[in-house]
Amino acid sequence: MTQRPSSTLLGPVGLVLVGILSVQVGAAIAKGLFGEISPTAMVWLRLVTSALVLAVVARPRFSGRTRHDWLVVLAFGGSLATMNWAIYQSFSRIPLGIAVTIEFIGPLSLALLGSRRARDLVWVLLAGIGVALLGFQRTGLDLAGVGYALLAGAAWAAYILLSASTGRRWAGFDGLAVASIVAAVAMTLPALLSAGTSLWDGRVLLIGALVGVLSSVIPYSCELVALRSLRPAVFGILMSLEPAAAALAAIVVLQEHLSPLQWLAIGCVVAASIGATRSGSAPGEPPGHRGEEHSAAPGTLAT
Repeated sequence: MTQRPSSTLLGPVGLVLVGILSVQVGAAIAKGLFGEISPTAMVWLRLVTSALVLAVVARPRFSGRTRHDWLVVLAFGGSLATMNWAIYQSFSRIPLGIAVTIEFIGPLSLALLGSRRARDLVWVLLAGIGVALLGFQRTGLDLAGVGYALLAGAAWAAYILLSASTGRRWAGFDGLAVASIVAAVAMTLPALLSAGTSLWDGRVLLIGALVGVLSSVIPYSCELVALRSLRPAVFGILMSLEPAAAALAAIVVLQEHLSPLQWLAIGCVVAASIGATRSGSAPGEPPGHRGEEHSAAPGTLAT
């Protein structure tokens, strides 16, 4: 008798949680290397790793594509590159948990803008309170870092919208694989210019590959199995835990501690995201995979 996907050792919920933790631990490890390599170069190493893995797994078909197919996937790749580059720039300037919390405003806003329910204004207010609380405690909050996190959030929202169009035109993971290649190519020159010879250090290359595995390969695999049996609403609620997971990963890997007020701010945004998801508008809810993305999942490549 064939086992159902949900009968895996961890179960679908456990697999999604492993994926979320893997993404954020990868982000924390990447930030820990910023003293040796630029954020831009680290983004490139991550994108190259994920692009290679996806290209091998998906083996995308390039022939027979229309001009519009290519325009959509190029825009998708551009949003992917911008999202990752901007959030890594933010990581280098402000605490990881705060950066991911601010970034999460992008997909959350997208979900709430699509709602026509007056009660969803509560979630808008709660998210606004969370952002306002971050502003009350300015210590350690670089304005450029906040700006980059907002840019990453906007790119994440664009990425979610474009993932739907890409999924309709490119089967399976083909669109995500091609978009990842586009993003990696787009970041190649900036990475080479910013990193210099340090990019080719063996240790840096290995850690960059590890970040790619933690931030892309493991989450993709976990979500692919989990989403066979997990309802999209439940997935959206679990994804809402990413800001808190980012803050915890930063504590363990980087010893980057937050104040009680900053934790309260993160809690407000997480609660707003869960509320919006339960109302039927899950931020990052996928057209196919993670909503990330993704013909694919947003959170996975976003941090």
